Amino acid sequence: MMGGDFAPLEAVKGLQLFINQPHKAEGIFCIGDEAVVKPLLESFNILNDVHLVHAPEVIGYHEHPTKALKEKQRSSIAIGFHLLATGKIDAFISAGNTGAMLVGAMFTIKAIEGIIRPTIGTIIPKTDGSTGLILDAGLNADCKPEHLNQFAILGSLYAQNILGIASPKVGLINVGEEEGKGNLQVMWKAATCLQTKPMWWFVMVLQEILFSNSLKASTMWLY
Repeated sequence: MMGGDFAPLEAVKGLQLFINQPHKAEGIFCIGDEAVVKPLLESFNILNDVHLVHAPEVIGYHEHPTKALKEKQRSSIAIGFHLLATGKIDAFISAGNTGAMLVGAMFTIKAIEGIIRPTIGTIIPKTDGSTGLILDAGLNADCKPEHLNQFAILGSLYAQNILGIASPKVGLINVGEEEGKGNLQVMWKAATCLQTKPMWWFVMVLQEILFSNSLKASTMWLY
Protein backbone atom coordinates (compact mmCIF):
# COMPACT_ATOMS: atom_id res chain seq x y z
CA MET A 1 0.00 0.00 0.00
CA MET A 2 2.97 2.33 0.48
CA GLY A 3 4.38 2.32 -3.07
CA GLY A 4 3.49 4.16 -6.25
CA ASP A 5 2.48 7.73 -7.03
CA PHE A 6 0.46 9.44 -4.28
CA ALA A 7 0.46 6.30 -2.13
CA PRO A 8 -1.30 5.08 -0.14
CA LEU A 9 -4.30 7.26 -1.10
CA GLU A 10 -4.43 6.19 -4.75
CA ALA A 11 -3.97 2.55 -3.77
CA VAL A 12 -6.96 2.80 -1.44
CA LYS A 13 -9.05 4.44 -4.19
CA GLY A 14 -8.22 1.61 -6.56
CA LEU A 15 -8.96 -0.95 -3.88
CA GLN A 16 -12.40 0.56 -3.34
CA LEU A 17 -13.15 0.29 -7.07
CA PHE A 18 -12.10 -3.35 -7.04
CA ILE A 19 -14.13 -4.22 -3.95
CA ASN A 20 -17.24 -2.61 -5.43
CA GLN A 21 -17.11 -4.87 -8.47
CA PRO A 22 -19.66 -7.73 -8.59
CA HIS A 23 -16.96 -10.41 -8.37
CA LYS A 24 -14.25 -9.87 -5.82
CA ALA A 25 -11.51 -11.90 -4.16
CA GLU A 26 -12.27 -14.03 -1.13
CA GLY A 27 -9.74 -12.22 1.03
CA ILE A 28 -7.67 -9.08 0.49
CA PHE A 29 -4.59 -8.32 2.59
CA CYS A 30 -3.45 -4.69 2.72
CA ILE A 31 0.15 -4.33 3.86
CA GLY A 32 1.36 -0.93 5.02
CA ASP A 33 1.80 1.52 7.86
CA GLU A 34 -1.36 1.09 9.92
CA ALA A 35 -1.29 4.67 11.21
CA VAL A 36 -1.50 5.96 7.64
CA VAL A 37 -3.51 3.27 5.85
CA LYS A 38 -6.23 2.51 8.41
CA PRO A 39 -7.79 6.02 8.44
CA LEU A 40 -7.94 5.95 4.64
CA LEU A 41 -9.61 2.54 4.60
CA GLU A 42 -12.14 3.85 7.14
CA SER A 43 -12.84 7.02 5.14
CA PHE A 44 -13.56 4.96 2.01
CA ASN A 45 -15.71 2.50 4.01
CA ILE A 46 -13.70 -0.59 3.10
CA LEU A 47 -11.86 -1.35 6.35
CA ASN A 48 -14.14 -4.32 7.07
CA ASP A 49 -13.56 -5.72 3.57
CA VAL A 50 -9.80 -6.22 3.98
CA HIS A 51 -7.21 -7.67 6.35
CA LEU A 52 -4.81 -4.89 7.32
CA VAL A 53 -1.22 -6.04 8.00
CA HIS A 54 0.99 -3.51 9.73
CA ALA A 55 4.32 -2.75 8.03
CA PRO A 56 6.13 0.15 9.72
CA GLU A 57 9.02 0.31 7.25
CA VAL A 58 9.06 1.54 3.64
CA ILE A 59 11.58 0.79 0.88
CA GLY A 60 12.09 4.03 -1.03
CA TYR A 61 12.77 4.33 -4.75
CA HIS A 62 16.28 5.62 -4.14
CA GLU A 63 17.36 2.60 -2.07
CA HIS A 64 19.45 -0.30 -3.30
CA PRO A 65 16.93 -3.17 -3.73
CA THR A 66 18.96 -6.06 -2.31
CA LYS A 67 20.32 -4.06 0.63
CA ALA A 68 16.95 -2.52 1.46
CA LEU A 69 15.05 -5.81 1.29
CA LYS A 70 17.61 -7.46 3.56
CA GLU A 71 17.69 -4.66 6.12
CA LYS A 72 14.01 -3.71 6.12
CA GLN A 73 12.32 -6.96 7.01
CA ARG A 74 9.32 -5.04 8.36
CA SER A 75 8.66 -3.26 5.07
CA SER A 76 5.50 -3.94 3.12
CA ILE A 77 7.43 -5.62 0.29
CA ALA A 78 9.36 -7.93 2.62
CA ILE A 79 6.23 -8.87 4.56
CA GLY A 80 4.29 -9.39 1.36
CA PHE A 81 6.82 -11.85 -0.01
CA HIS A 82 6.92 -13.66 3.34
CA LEU A 83 3.13 -14.09 3.28
CA LEU A 84 3.31 -15.33 -0.29
CA ALA A 85 6.16 -17.75 0.39
CA THR A 86 4.39 -19.23 3.41
CA GLY A 87 1.13 -19.72 1.52
CA LYS A 88 -0.89 -17.20 3.52
CA ILE A 89 -1.73 -15.29 0.35
CA ASP A 90 -2.03 -16.47 -3.26
CA ALA A 91 -0.71 -13.38 -5.03
CA PHE A 92 1.27 -10.28 -4.15
CA ILE A 93 0.93 -6.93 -5.97
CA SER A 94 3.00 -3.82 -5.36
CA ALA A 95 3.53 -0.48 -7.09
CA GLY A 96 6.66 0.07 -5.00
CA ASN A 97 10.37 -0.32 -5.65
CA THR A 98 10.61 -2.44 -8.81
CA GLY A 99 14.11 -3.65 -8.03
CA ALA A 100 13.01 -4.86 -4.60
CA MET A 101 10.12 -6.74 -6.21
CA LEU A 102 12.57 -8.41 -8.60
CA VAL A 103 14.91 -9.40 -5.78
CA GLY A 104 12.01 -10.69 -3.69
CA ALA A 105 10.63 -12.72 -6.57
CA MET A 106 14.01 -14.26 -7.37
CA PHE A 107 15.25 -15.03 -3.87
CA THR A 108 12.13 -15.41 -1.73
CA ILE A 109 9.70 -17.10 -4.12
CA LYS A 110 12.31 -18.45 -6.59
CA ALA A 111 11.88 -18.56 -10.32
CA ILE A 112 10.34 -21.46 -12.22
CA GLU A 113 13.07 -23.97 -13.04
CA GLY A 114 14.87 -22.84 -16.16
CA ILE A 115 13.66 -19.24 -16.05
CA ILE A 116 16.57 -16.80 -15.97
CA ARG A 117 14.73 -13.59 -15.05
CA PRO A 118 11.19 -12.46 -14.26
CA THR A 119 9.60 -9.88 -16.55
CA ILE A 120 6.91 -7.23 -16.25
CA GLY A 121 4.00 -7.40 -18.66
CA THR A 122 1.79 -4.38 -19.39
CA ILE A 123 -1.63 -4.60 -21.02
CA ILE A 124 -1.89 -2.61 -24.25
CA PRO A 125 -5.33 -1.44 -25.46
CA LYS A 126 -5.89 -1.79 -29.21
CA THR A 127 -7.84 0.55 -31.47
CA ASP A 128 -10.29 -2.24 -32.28
CA GLY A 129 -11.16 -2.78 -28.61
CA SER A 130 -8.97 -5.85 -28.10
CA THR A 131 -5.90 -6.08 -25.90
CA GLY A 132 -2.25 -6.95 -26.30
CA LEU A 133 0.70 -7.40 -23.98
CA ILE A 134 4.08 -5.68 -24.01
CA LEU A 135 7.07 -6.99 -22.06
CA ASP A 136 9.58 -6.41 -20.68
CA ALA A 137 8.08 -3.16 -19.40
CA GLY A 138 10.84 -1.79 -17.23
CA LEU A 139 12.11 -4.60 -15.01
CA ASN A 140 15.27 -5.51 -16.93
CA ALA A 141 17.48 -2.71 -18.25
CA ASP A 142 19.88 -4.89 -20.24
CA CYS A 143 18.32 -7.94 -21.86
CA LYS A 144 20.26 -10.68 -23.62
CA PRO A 145 18.77 -12.65 -26.54
CA GLU A 146 18.03 -15.62 -24.28
CA HIS A 147 16.06 -13.31 -21.96
CA LEU A 148 13.95 -12.07 -24.86
CA ASN A 149 13.33 -15.64 -25.92
CA GLN A 150 12.01 -16.56 -22.48
CA PHE A 151 9.93 -13.37 -22.28
CA ALA A 152 8.26 -14.43 -25.53
CA ILE A 153 7.38 -17.83 -24.09
CA LEU A 154 6.16 -16.41 -20.77
CA GLY A 155 4.13 -13.71 -22.47
CA SER A 156 2.58 -16.17 -24.88
CA LEU A 157 1.49 -18.41 -22.00
CA TYR A 158 0.08 -15.43 -20.11
CA ALA A 159 -1.84 -14.29 -23.19
CA GLN A 160 -3.34 -17.77 -23.60
CA ASN A 161 -4.20 -18.57 -19.99
CA ILE A 162 -5.01 -15.14 -18.51
CA LEU A 163 -6.09 -12.98 -21.44
CA GLY A 164 -7.84 -15.85 -23.22
CA ILE A 165 -6.05 -15.36 -26.55
CA ALA A 166 -6.10 -18.77 -28.22
CA SER A 167 -3.17 -18.25 -30.59
CA PRO A 168 -0.95 -15.38 -29.43
CA LYS A 169 1.20 -13.68 -32.04
CA VAL A 170 4.65 -12.42 -31.09
CA GLY A 171 6.35 -9.31 -32.42
CA LEU A 172 9.74 -7.82 -31.66
CA ILE A 173 9.76 -4.03 -31.35
CA ASN A 174 12.54 -2.75 -33.57
CA VAL A 175 13.67 0.26 -35.60
CA GLY A 176 12.40 -1.36 -38.78
CA GLU A 177 10.29 -4.25 -40.06
CA GLU A 178 12.99 -5.88 -42.19
CA GLU A 179 14.95 -8.82 -40.79
CA GLY A 180 18.25 -6.99 -41.31
CA LYS A 181 17.24 -3.98 -39.20
CA GLY A 182 18.35 -3.44 -35.61
CA ASN A 183 21.44 -4.32 -33.62
CA LEU A 184 23.09 -7.72 -33.61
CA GLN A 185 21.06 -8.83 -30.60
CA VAL A 186 17.78 -7.99 -32.31
CA MET A 187 18.76 -9.67 -35.58
CA TRP A 188 19.99 -12.78 -33.75
CA LYS A 189 16.72 -12.93 -31.84
CA ALA A 190 14.66 -12.56 -35.00
CA ALA A 191 16.56 -15.31 -36.79
CA THR A 192 16.25 -17.65 -33.81
CA CYS A 193 12.49 -17.14 -33.46
CA LEU A 194 11.82 -17.51 -37.16
CA GLN A 195 13.74 -20.78 -37.30
CA THR A 196 12.87 -22.49 -34.04
CA LYS A 197 9.48 -21.23 -32.84
CA PRO A 198 6.81 -22.52 -35.24
CA MET A 199 4.15 -22.40 -32.52
CA TRP A 200 3.78 -18.65 -32.92
CA TRP A 201 3.80 -16.17 -35.73
CA PHE A 202 6.78 -13.84 -35.43
CA VAL A 203 7.29 -10.45 -37.04
CA MET A 204 9.49 -7.41 -36.60
CA VAL A 205 7.28 -4.44 -35.72
CA LEU A 206 7.57 -0.69 -35.36
CA GLN A 207 6.51 1.16 -32.23
CA GLU A 208 3.78 3.11 -34.05
CA ILE A 209 1.66 -0.01 -34.66
CA LEU A 210 1.52 -1.03 -31.00
CA PHE A 211 -2.06 0.20 -30.64
CA SER A 212 -3.30 -0.67 -34.12
CA ASN A 213 -4.95 -3.81 -35.41
CA SER A 214 -3.00 -3.87 -38.67
CA LEU A 215 -1.18 -7.08 -37.68
CA LYS A 216 -4.13 -9.08 -36.38
CA ALA A 217 -3.78 -7.14 -33.16
CA SER A 218 -6.72 -8.91 -31.54
CA THR A 219 -4.52 -11.98 -31.20
CA MET A 220 -1.18 -10.30 -30.81
CA TRP A 221 1.08 -9.42 -27.95
CA LEU A 222 4.30 -7.49 -28.32
CA TYR A 223 7.57 -6.99 -26.50
